[in-house]
Amino acid sequence: MLEYIIIIVVVAVLLLGAGGTMLLRPRGMHGIRRGRAKELDLTGSMPKAGDDTSAGTITLPPPAPPEQRRPEPEAPPKPTLEKPPPSAGRMVRLRARLARSQSGFGNALLSLLSRDRLDDDTWDEIEEVLITADVGVTPARQITADLRTRVKVEGTRTPEEVRAMLRSELLTQVETESSRSLRTQRHEGRPAVLLVVGVNGTGKTTTCGKLARSLVGDGQTVVLGAADTFRAAAADQLQTWGERVGAKVVRSDKEGADPASVAFDAVSAGIEQEADVVLVDTAGRLHTKNDLMDELGKVKRVIEKRTAVDEVLLVLDATTGQNGLRQARVFAEVVDVTGIVLTKLDGTAKGGIVIAVQRELGVPVKLVGLGEGPDDLAPFDAPTFVDAIIG
Repeated sequence: MLEYIIIIVVVAVLLLGAGGTMLLRPRGMHGIRRGRAKELDLTGSMPKAGDDTSAGTITLPPPAPPEQRRPEPEAPPKPTLEKPPPSAGRMVRLRARLARSQSGFGNALLSLLSRDRLDDDTWDEIEEVLITADVGVTPARQITADLRTRVKVEGTRTPEEVRAMLRSELLTQVETESSRSLRTQRHEGRPAVLLVVGVNGTGKTTTCGKLARSLVGDGQTVVLGAADTFRAAAADQLQTWGERVGAKVVRSDKEGADPASVAFDAVSAGIEQEADVVLVDTAGRLHTKNDLMDELGKVKRVIEKRTAVDEVLLVLDATTGQNGLRQARVFAEVVDVTGIVLTKLDGTAKGGIVIAVQRELGVPVKLVGLGEGPDDLAPFDAPTFVDAIIG
């Protein structure tokens, strides 16, 4: 009897072991209880009560999506090159803008000279109007004396004669024997080199950019030298001007780099690339700071180790009046200024500053800024300027 019980227990154990193994086998892999095997959860979780486990299939997780490649960053679009208009005739086109700011000066003189009786008090008023217009004391007295002599000689005066007389006298004072043309042509197999100087806030960097734009409009190739290494934004500003018209900009990546070295590199690049013009922008400096003025002289000397400097343009804010003359004297002593650029002449500036600065320095006004637009820098033209003053 005991033997039968042992046999039954052994068989039961064998059957139970075989059955448990078969329950773990999925359908289609030789399972013996087809359709009754519980579904295998590969995530490791057990089937919950009430789940349908009669299907006998294995549920697989969805395939992982293929790794998505990050899109490469797009290169910034290249700026569209602009085609500036030529410089010829700019001052004539901007005459109306100039006349709006200078007509008060001219109208006051015309009104005084048109009086039936010109006594000493009237002549004093005429002299005062000229001084107020930043002509300067000495030139104002000379103009008044010349006008007084002409009135005595010519006698009666019609409005047309008064206007012609005033125009002739002002033109005599504004004209100069020095040439107003800029030396911007290649010569002796090298580019023309222009050095732009001035005190802080006069608009040197903007003037360089506008002048480069004007030269490109005249069909010339330009290299810009960002030698203003004290003001971080100056090189970026010059870079923007250059990119607009396709002018190469030479700059230093080091803050506070030696400006003379940058200027030298710019001139060297201009020579190697056979450019027509190299424009070198310098840092603004107070004319009362001797060390800064000496450094400006160094910039010019270093450039001259490579080639000659053809123009030294002094940028003056026309609204500063007689104070600008004091600045001009110091700069002229250090770097031998060859021409004046008067900026902001369309604003509150007095037109007499043209007469005063030319008389003081003995060098001509070559360019004038007549607005904030990119093409508002114009070659100075004396007849157009005088006509704008007297209306």
